[in-house]
Amino acid sequence: MKQLNQPTEYLFAYGTLRDQQVQLALFGRQLLGTPDAVVGYKLSPLQITDPTVIATSGSDQHTMLCQTGNPSDRVPGLLFEITRGELAAADEYEVSDVRRVSVRLASGREAFVYVAA
Repeated sequence: MKQLNQPTEYLFAYGTLRDQQVQLALFGRQLLGTPDAVVGYKLSPLQITDPTVIATSGSDQHTMLCQTGNPSDRVPGLLFEITRGELAAADEYEVSDVRRVSVRLASGREAFVYVAA
């Protein structure tokens, strides 16, 4: 059985999860990411009302991925290797307007990403 503290998951981040202050608050460490992109999505604005999320990110203006299905739509970001415990912390941080799904990135790697609910 895999431990919660062993890196076992891939998470693609395109918004506040790339910010050092958010990473330190959620994971207790700064993550090292690899540039990648999600294909067939575009960014849309998202107004945040959760005071905890606003306090952690420092902003009530976030973005979310919306699927377009158009292969020319690409959103750049960073691919992180994280633990299951860190993935659970990211799930707690995200608001109910988004959901976590698995996607194939431009690199061909499979990763979790947060998209419009």
